[in-house]
Amino acid sequence: MLSALDREHTIAPEGFSRWLIPPAALAVHLCIGQAYATSVYKNSLVQHFDTTQTAIGIVFSIAIVMLGLSAAVGGTWVERNGPRKAMFVSASFWTSGFLVGALGISTGQLWLLYLGYGVLGGIGLGIGYISPVSTLIKWFPDRPGLATGLAIMGFGGGALVAGPASRQLLSFYDSGYDPKVATSVADGGALTALFLTLGIAYFLIMMFGVFNIRVPRDGWRPEGWDSATVKAKPMVTTAHVSAANAVRTRSFWLLWIVLFCNVTAGIGILEQASPMIQDFFRGDGGTSTVAVTAAAGFVGLLSLFNMAGRFAWSTTSDLIGRKPIYMVYLGVGMVFYALLALFGHTATALFVLLAGVILSFYGGGFATVPAYLRDLFGTYQVGAIHGRLLTAWSAAGVAGPLIINGFLDAQGKPGTLTAEAYRPALFTMVGVLAVGFVANLLIRPVPESLHEPATKKQEVPA
Repeated sequence: MLSALDREHTIAPEGFSRWLIPPAALAVHLCIGQAYATSVYKNSLVQHFDTTQTAIGIVFSIAIVMLGLSAAVGGTWVERNGPRKAMFVSASFWTSGFLVGALGISTGQLWLLYLGYGVLGGIGLGIGYISPVSTLIKWFPDRPGLATGLAIMGFGGGALVAGPASRQLLSFYDSGYDPKVATSVADGGALTALFLTLGIAYFLIMMFGVFNIRVPRDGWRPEGWDSATVKAKPMVTTAHVSAANAVRTRSFWLLWIVLFCNVTAGIGILEQASPMIQDFFRGDGGTSTVAVTAAAGFVGLLSLFNMAGRFAWSTTSDLIGRKPIYMVYLGVGMVFYALLALFGHTATALFVLLAGVILSFYGGGFATVPAYLRDLFGTYQVGAIHGRLLTAWSAAGVAGPLIINGFLDAQGKPGTLTAEAYRPALFTMVGVLAVGFVANLLIRPVPESLHEPATKKQEVPA
């Protein structure tokens, strides 16, 4: 049975429709996108383990760090073994993370939650994130932005499904838990049952992706597409660069800086979204005009902007090019951050619009970067290169919240801050985006000396 996971058994037959691949990729990304919904049961975990918000927050941080590390280390393995085996391994680690996490909750051992959801789940995140993306790029050489946007949109939207589902499951397993009350917490039994349920359900959904994924046969091209037309586009190569050579290029590290800056700026708002909108509209008496429930709705709206940006902006990049679209993400992002700092407090609608567009750039940056890599380095080992680049996400996942929280801690206590307290942090993010903007301008095509021989273009990466 395990031999069915091998690359040679996943080659698509004649007449296979490439449009069957995005649903397979989406099945994986919708599941691992649950990582963005951990805040739903964070307070319940804090009470159950009788610990601090920081101690529980470390679980998510470990998962994101392991995502970047596993993607970087396992990227070449993913290319060599093919998407089906990689997605199966991802599903196994992701599910094991929930099961070990459930054991930790039921026994009161927090370190098991770190090991399970943090380490094992994080490995599943990294392998699952890159394996469908590299396959989609090979199936859609004519529209790589559209293809990667379809899958990575699922990662952004995973929380929209997992959040409400987790609340309902917790209320089902614990009659004393009310999902409509922000201060309500579930007991340990309900949390254990939730993790078991999610682990099993996600494994079954991801198996749909595993057994429906295919790789194109050697020499396959979309009907009516002429690869010669690619040569006419600047910043797009028809050659191939290995992962080992890619990390030796200036363009790779400039793009690393671009992704790091874009994610650092976006995650700063995402991590602070709920208290931020309340603080921006806090009156002289210290009471915010934005209710807790409205703030929660704002977080959900930002998730929609995040998800929509992953598809809309990455698809737009097929039309205008990857370098120009990042000039939009970073350049317009600087303007919108400045406007948010200066005028965001004047109207709730303006605040929501500015924050929403910024988050759409955040999501678009994730979805567009695999296509940018394909343009610069070809498809030969694009999954492995993508994995190495995702270490920028891990670094930004630490840097973004540190910058925001560092400034806010210096301004006062939570619940007493106003819009003015956020200005130093927001203007710092303008500077971060400016660094990314300059880095993007400096990206150039890879020197021909680093291209792989023509005979390797159709070989399976070693």
